[in-house]
Amino acid sequence: MTDDWQQGGFGLYVHWPFCQAKCPYCDFNSHVSSQIDQQIWIDAYLSELSRTAPALSGRVLNTIFFGGGTPSLMDPETVAAVIEAARKHWPVANDLEITLEANPGSVEAGRFAGFRDAGVSRISMGIQSLNDDDLRRLGRIHTVAEAGAAFDIARKCFDRVSFDLIYARQNQTLEDWSAELTQALSMAVDHLSLYQLTIEDGTAFGDRYARGKLRGLPEDDTAADMYLATQDICARHGLPAYEVSNHAHPGSESRHNLIYWRYGDYLGIGPGAHGRLTIDGQRYATETYRMPGEWVKAVKSGSGDALRTPLSTAEQAEEYMMMSMRLSQGLDTARYTKLSGNPIDSHKLSQLVELGMVEQDGAILRATISGRPVLNAILRELMVD
Repeated sequence: MTDDWQQGGFGLYVHWPFCQAKCPYCDFNSHVSSQIDQQIWIDAYLSELSRTAPALSGRVLNTIFFGGGTPSLMDPETVAAVIEAARKHWPVANDLEITLEANPGSVEAGRFAGFRDAGVSRISMGIQSLNDDDLRRLGRIHTVAEAGAAFDIARKCFDRVSFDLIYARQNQTLEDWSAELTQALSMAVDHLSLYQLTIEDGTAFGDRYARGKLRGLPEDDTAADMYLATQDICARHGLPAYEVSNHAHPGSESRHNLIYWRYGDYLGIGPGAHGRLTIDGQRYATETYRMPGEWVKAVKSGSGDALRTPLSTAEQAEEYMMMSMRLSQGLDTARYTKLSGNPIDSHKLSQLVELGMVEQDGAILRATISGRPVLNAILRELMVD
């Protein structure tokens, strides 16, 4: 049990909480601030790394991911300081992947070169749409032309560049989305994250939707058709789905996100960051203070952690199922049984196989193409006692 996390690897997640503007659909922990003292953030990040590293000594660091917020607003010197400290605390994998999320509105050539020189090896760009009207509706501060220019800059600085798109947008048709996705695939990308627009409580879109003011959202059947078209178009262009919302050329998958989906360990630092850490044979769920000022103050007092909750083996088994079933490679039923102490209910499994929702290949269980759009329902069925 002590070594279960090693089947997924070990990564570091660094949360940068600031954005230039708050997008109306976003429920991430992000905040708009006109002035940021980067040295305060360097000191806080390095303090947290020094505090947490001793309990995690000896393990190999496979990935670092700067997420947000908008991490491309960080000074390259801030990014470099975190990477240097992480390298001092842990031995790193020969193929260490270091990803930084970037928005096209915060990109220029000198800054990207600085991130590259700091050690960043992969950029994930939040483009979200290749339609200017939809970008405005989504609250994005960049244009399609600016996104293309930023992508070109990234391509010159980095071998690995991914970008995000959102579909099932207001008044978007299946034909619109198919054309837009084909255009995106023509941009020589090797990784795409493609998300259906979801309306979250507590967001501007959520409030607007509750008041009946968010019109033109596609019907569920249309959104499902868009999902299926996405799988087909990406596969035909050599970027098959390796996860429900992520597509890549073989070998270009996000190794950091694979740590999550393969249920490895990851240390989360920064406001609102989550983590999963195995210490002395016990796995913990960690969560930091959400508000930037509160987190910095807590770090100065000794720890940025708001919660560190031990997970039972049953909880670990549930989490492993929820994460691994998102992958095209699926779930290892032997690993699940070892974690949970009990195998998956064979009767429920047989029913789902007969319905064509899941398939088994030896010890591997995976959702079928038909099952992926209703994965949450499949998981509820498998996890109910």
